[in-house]
Amino acid sequence: MPNPALLEAFETPSRTPFVIEHVSDEFTSVCPKTGQPDFGSITLRYQPAPAGTPASARGCVELKSLKLYYQSFRNEGIYYEAVSNRLRDDLVALLSPAWLQIITDWKGRGGIRSVIRADHGEVPPHFRGR
Repeated sequence: MPNPALLEAFETPSRTPFVIEHVSDEFTSVCPKTGQPDFGSITLRYQPAPAGTPASARGCVELKSLKLYYQSFRNEGIYYEAVSNRLRDDLVALLSPAWLQIITDWKGRGGIRSVIRADHGEVPPHFRGR
């Protein structure tokens, strides 16, 4: 079962806005219909809350915890769309970012590839549609 309790965060080191992008090319989950494994890449892109904001806005996700969180989906029967929205919701709850974007890019099966985008906040125009 996906476990957001695995996620850890730390305060952003800067008062100046900046963008973080993490890409994982080894994401796996299970198709709830067929029981077959699904393979994809996850792009997490966000602008952390600036340093000095309230403690509830933690800023930056710690990478080992992010990896363990992603791995908690490994045996989960869950549709692509649910994965994308769950990732967004859990990370927004942890980080309270100015904006956040999740892009899941799934390997093809049966001749169909899927890309799902789940946004939070006002994603800058140059990141939309990518």
